[in-house]
Order: sequence, then structure tokens, then C-alpha cells
Amino acid sequence: MILDRLSLLSHPHRLAVFRLLMRRYPDAVPAGEIAVILDLKSSTASVYLSALCDAALITRHRQGTSLRYRAQPAAAGTLIEFLFTDCCRGRPDLCPGVIPMTGDDCMPRPPRNVLFICTGNSARSIFAESILRDLDPGRFKVFSAGTHPASTLNPLALEMLEAKGHDTSSLRAKHIAEYQGSDAPCMDFVFTVCDRAANEDCPAWDGQPISGHWGVPDPAKATGTLAERRLAFQQAYGALRNRIEAFAALPIDTHDRIALQSAVDGIGASDLEGTSA
Repeated sequence: MILDRLSLLSHPHRLAVFRLLMRRYPDAVPAGEIAVILDLKSSTASVYLSALCDAALITRHRQGTSLRYRAQPAAAGTLIEFLFTDCCRGRPDLCPGVIPMTGDDCMPRPPRNVLFICTGNSARSIFAESILRDLDPGRFKVFSAGTHPASTLNPLALEMLEAKGHDTSSLRAKHIAEYQGSDAPCMDFVFTVCDRAANEDCPAWDGQPISGHWGVPDPAKATGTLAERRLAFQQAYGALRNRIEAFAALPIDTHDRIALQSAVDGIGASDLEGTSA
């Protein structure tokens, strides 16, 4: 099975499908969306997805008329363990890029650096930055950025934050590159809060931060009356606040990395929609 999986992932397009689903985990992504993101013909994407399912690298289920696919992180972990223990004989000096996540690998003491990423860094990631910053400033140092940042913050997002009592004076849209240089803070947690940002194949973060995908619909795309558009921003804010409150309640001081990663994935998979007051 290990050799079959390695053979499958040696194909660049099958590897691209698997990497996309790993970035979107714990989302189950429709086959059609995968084909569009990776610019594949539907029939070609179907062949790749079937092969990955047969190798138990991903899972498949039907939701309505759509087939949806989800990565199996345990399968990736098995491959890494094989390469480290078998090919490298468990020697970190031979495979310095492989750092097993052991049960004793605990998070550093606070404050922990947390980065929220979306596409424009004008609403959702700004919401997340403000919520966690004000929720527990002693434990977390919070940042946000965009893969394609807007020139200004969304005025309805600013209106929402101010109505919730958040200080918006220091907020601005920032490019993700600000946090990828040699002088950037080392991140302990990195979260994507929109699907488009998670779809992008960005370089791995230094320091191996715990990562999560907490996709929330873009409130800026809402149409209708002003009240209806404000409701979309309220719903996005509420969904993010619920997730962030669940994250802040985790026993980070006592959990190891494996337990924390599992908890972060669980928060992303949970239906925590809300209209937090």
C-alpha cells in the first residue's frame, strides 16, 4: 500500500489534487470545484480522484447530487513515518526536514503568534484578528493578512467591528508576504478563513505552525438591501467568533501538538454558525 501511494503521488496532477484537499481539510470539496481550481477536465479530475480514493488517501461521499472529497491526513502521516523510519532509518541527521510530532512536543509558552489569512484581508480575517486580539490579549499576539489584499478595508466590516466595541484604528489590509520574511514573527498557529486563500499553493510556514481551515462565506459578496448585506457580515462575524472562542478555550498549555492539531481540525469541521451579539 505504501508503494502504491508513493507511486500515485509521483504524478504531478494527482499530487496537486491531494495537496489541495489537504489545504482545504476538514472541508469535503465537490469534484467540480476541484476541477475548476486545478484547471482540469471533469473526466480527468474524476480519474485522479478515483485513484486517490482507491489508495485510501482521500474519502468520498455523496451530498445531494454532488460527490465530495476529503483528504485523509492519517494517510499522509503514514507516508512520512515510512520515509523517516525506513528510508532515513529514523535518523534526523539524514532527513533533517522531517520532524516527527511526538507526544512530548508541546507548544511554547504565551503569547502565541496567530495569523488569520483570507484573500482580501478586508473583512473575514480582519474580524478574526479583532476578535481574538480582544478576547485574550495575554495569551495571543494576533495578525491577519491577505493573499491578494484590498486597498482599503470593507466599510461594512469596520461598521460591524465598531458596533461590537472593537478598536479599528490600527487595522489595515496587509499582504501575506509581510509575515514570510526573515524578520517576521514565527507563527504558532495559521488559519485560513476563506476557501480561495486555502486553495492557493503557498510556501510552507517556517517553524511548522499548527494550521487550520475555517472557511466562512464572503459577506462582501452578499447582495440585496443594506439590511440584508449587514446581516451577511453579522453571520460571518458570529461564525468566526464561535470558532475563535472554542479555540481560545483549548488547554494549549497542556496539550501536545498532535492533540492541538486534532482539536483545531475539529473546530473547523463543526457547524458553529451563529449571529453572535
